[in-house]
Amino acid sequence: MKRLKLGKIQWISLLVVSAMFANLCSHMVLAASASEQTKAKVTTTAAKKTTKTKQEEYKAFWFSYYDYDTYREKNKKRNAKTFRTYFTKVVKKEKSFGMNRVIVQVRPFGDAVYKSKYFPWSKYISGKQGRSPGYDPLKIMVDVAHKNGMKIEAWVNPYRVTIGSTNYSKLSKNNPARKWHAKKSTSRNVLAYNGSLYYNPSKKDVRNLIINGAKEIVKNYKVDGIHMDDYFYPEFTSKNVKTAFDAKEYNKSSYKKNKKSIYTYRRAQVSTLVMDMKAAIKKINSKVTYGISPAGNIDNLTSKYSYYVDIYKWTNSKKYVDYICPQIYWGFKHPTAKFNKVTDRWVKACKSKKVKLYIGIGVYRAGHNTGQNSAERKEWKSDKNVLKNQVKYGRKKKVDGFAFFDYQDLTSKSSSKAVSQLKTVLKK
Repeated sequence: MKRLKLGKIQWISLLVVSAMFANLCSHMVLAASASEQTKAKVTTTAAKKTTKTKQEEYKAFWFSYYDYDTYREKNKKRNAKTFRTYFTKVVKKEKSFGMNRVIVQVRPFGDAVYKSKYFPWSKYISGKQGRSPGYDPLKIMVDVAHKNGMKIEAWVNPYRVTIGSTNYSKLSKNNPARKWHAKKSTSRNVLAYNGSLYYNPSKKDVRNLIINGAKEIVKNYKVDGIHMDDYFYPEFTSKNVKTAFDAKEYNKSSYKKNKKSIYTYRRAQVSTLVMDMKAAIKKINSKVTYGISPAGNIDNLTSKYSYYVDIYKWTNSKKYVDYICPQIYWGFKHPTAKFNKVTDRWVKACKSKKVKLYIGIGVYRAGHNTGQNSAERKEWKSDKNVLKNQVKYGRKKKVDGFAFFDYQDLTSKSSSKAVSQLKTVLKK
């Protein structure tokens, strides 16, 4: 190939043009890089927004000890196979309704619907307290729920031992309540009150028992949460509030010496259990949620005569619960506790956003002539939109989800019209 001969001026011109071209290319690369970075930032931001927007709404239903009774009534052959078949139908049916979580009662009366080293087998699963059903119901329920894309929480009742009986001999021989009662040194770990038996909230042994029971569930089963219900202290009167139940423990306590009230003392006993329970659960598995479903009326919770739930302390701290699920089991027509007014109050109580707020809805009332006045009775009996409207109101107030009491009522004929309408909003 023949070489071109270039003069001095031509060489200089060529060099200038080359430099300009290189500079242009450099700017184009930088611009392209900046554009890609901008796109990446926009994409990341959009992804974050999408993730936040798509956070799954909590839509749970309670599966209570009544439902174990139903299983036993319907199945003459009670074994792992028939129980799995029964519970699979439960989960699939409720998933078709739009539910994504089941709360299964595993410790209704100081007993267990799972293999426990602390509590006796529940009579509601085997027919007699202390008798094994021959399989592990909780293991099956966890497996069935997860295989069907549903989360599951284990629901425990902390203090209740019996209702309507104080006969310790009716408890199984390995029941800790019976064993404690038999020894003078531990007899006050269990208290009789108003014809029923309760574990004593003031006793450390009791707190340890309740916490150990939750710990073994989290260790041995792949549950997604531990759920506690509203049975804390029983209801007292102005006449006996300072003398009944655990007043003896209070009178020996530092609270009494420091002139702090028995109400403050009792609230502290409950809060100590709740706080220690959460810490114990999270130490084993930080992903397992811990929530409580208290009575719906805040005035009752903070009363001097019942429950002793320090609800404002719980909702303004991350030390106690991950979520609170008040049982707002009243209609919009209730004379003093209207669903919307009570919900508003809970939304305000949870405004710090340190705990999630789920609303407990009483499906068991739908289709029944129940309520405090004629207007509310008519609402529950005849308004097929009552449950749907409660969900819509909760969403309007931006609550984090709902729980529905309970399975047998979600599938009953009495509530079928209201449940049919409820499904239309749950599936959205």
